[in-house]
Amino acid sequence: MTSSIPGLVVDPTDDEPPYEQVRRRVAAAVATGSLPGGSRLPTVRGLADELGLAVNTVAKAYRALEADAVIETRGRRGTYVRSAVLEGDAAQAARRAARDYVADVRRLGLGRTEAQRLVGDLWD
Repeated sequence: MTSSIPGLVVDPTDDEPPYEQVRRRVAAAVATGSLPGGSRLPTVRGLADELGLAVNTVAKAYRALEADAVIETRGRRGTYVRSAVLEGDAAQAARRAARDYVADVRRLGLGRTEAQRLVGDLWD
């Protein structure tokens, strides 16, 4: 069955346990950016219902993802994908974002001056 999380499909015929399939696929969605930092995840019960899994199975996957610092639970506010800033290295996250931006604008054929102007326009 599929879920509201991009790429999250649990295959009941797979030898890998369902909780590990959930853990691995959520981590992969975060790593590829299809599930960006700050995204709110479904509740354990909600995701279990979507996937047709036991609540304890999804809870185990969420606990493993939290232990790996992929997600964080904010009490009654819900469970969210951790962002690089939450992991404590804002400078590194900013460098990564800048590197990605530079690569994107170069692919679009823009020069440094135009790229900086666009950032400046958005900054204000």
